[in-house]
Amino acid sequence: MDYQQLLEHRQSHPAWRLLLADNGPMIASFLHQVFVLPNTRGMPRQQLASLLDDHLFRLHDAAGETRYPKAASAYLDDWASNPRGWLRKYYLDGDDEPHYDLTPEAELALGWMRQLGDTAPVGVASAAREVFRLLQEIVDGTELSPRTRVAALRKRKAQIDAEIARIEQGQLDMMEPGQVRERFLRAARTGDEMLSAFRALDRRFRAADRAFREQITTGEEGVDKDAHRDLFAGLDEAQSLQALVDLLTSPGSTEELGTLLEKVTALEPVRTLGPDERLRRMPFDWLDAAKDSQARLARLSAQLRRHLDDRARLENRRIIQLIRGIEQNALALRGRIPDPDFIHIDETSPAVALPMDRTLYNPPFKPRITGQAKMQPAMPVPADALFAQRHIDELRLITNIRNALRTRSQVSLATVAQEYPIEHGLAELAAYFKLATDELRCAIDEERTEVVRWTDSAGRQRAATLPLVIYTL
Repeated sequence: MDYQQLLEHRQSHPAWRLLLADNGPMIASFLHQVFVLPNTRGMPRQQLASLLDDHLFRLHDAAGETRYPKAASAYLDDWASNPRGWLRKYYLDGDDEPHYDLTPEAELALGWMRQLGDTAPVGVASAAREVFRLLQEIVDGTELSPRTRVAALRKRKAQIDAEIARIEQGQLDMMEPGQVRERFLRAARTGDEMLSAFRALDRRFRAADRAFREQITTGEEGVDKDAHRDLFAGLDEAQSLQALVDLLTSPGSTEELGTLLEKVTALEPVRTLGPDERLRRMPFDWLDAAKDSQARLARLSAQLRRHLDDRARLENRRIIQLIRGIEQNALALRGRIPDPDFIHIDETSPAVALPMDRTLYNPPFKPRITGQAKMQPAMPVPADALFAQRHIDELRLITNIRNALRTRSQVSLATVAQEYPIEHGLAELAAYFKLATDELRCAIDEERTEVVRWTDSAGRQRAATLPLVIYTL
């Protein structure tokens, strides 16, 4: 009963949405009349739509106006949609017509609505005795000591013998009318809850089947396909269902339960409650619901086994294909004698290198000069040639090329020289060539030439014919 959990249930739980629905009375009365009262476990779409049309006609006739204008099929699709979740829509094998069944959430809401007008007393004493009985059965059924079990049976036998003695003496302990009524109401409610529990069993079986199929499809490790061929046999719900079927199909059990119901409903305290006529056919409703759940369980088991068999067949087919491929390759290579030198070894033995075979580090010899040779004075050397050397600023040349590429995707060396005149002659021209091969992206076409012109420091016109050099971005 956490606040956030209740808030989430109010927004998403189908039972709560049915209680809040504007058409809730119409929906609940129809679902109760069609599915709950006759204990119907599934109905074709056409038949269900016809019953809904009749139900809407009676409501419109009683109200004197049309309150529910949509078609019956539209209502059914709306109730079976994910936002509602009051009906389950499914298809049977070999049948194209959809079928509908009541969901456990919708039946939960219907059961709560039925209790709104229930003024019968709550059998707290019978409920407490039932709790004691169930706990005692658990303790007795799990006791490992034979001595303790025998002692419990002897104590029960002594109680039975004492009761027999009192009856033989004419001392009959009769139930009070209130005790009879509360036990009867408890039994009737338990019977209705059993009918509602069968739909929850079907959903549990479908959820287990879906979870295992997802494990197989995603290829999760640890999934033993052989161990899950009878997946539902290990479920507690399946074992309880099988035990109920065995009880109801045992010789005379259904007749015995029917006889007990007739005797109980004939009692005066029970007749004052006005018991529902459905109680007389309760054993048969249980048996029909149990058989229907068993049939669904058998279909799910058959589908699961077929799914596993299909996967195993595909895996075996893949293995057979691999084996046949190996055999075909072996047949293709049969009769082909390989050359004598089909494999080659470089050396007959591995090369062994010992760590101590390598020489140690020997620092290089650095000569120490302690004197300086005296040279005879030579003729003076002019230093003008040293000062005449010119430095080419390659960064300036790169800037010239990039400025020229701002308005175009490529430019030639002649165009760059025309826009940015050469100042240092062939040295600068050689620097452009160096940038073309090392620093920048460019293309050199040796089959085509271009003429680069410039003016030297003496004012003379110079020209050089060069391969076509194109700088690009």
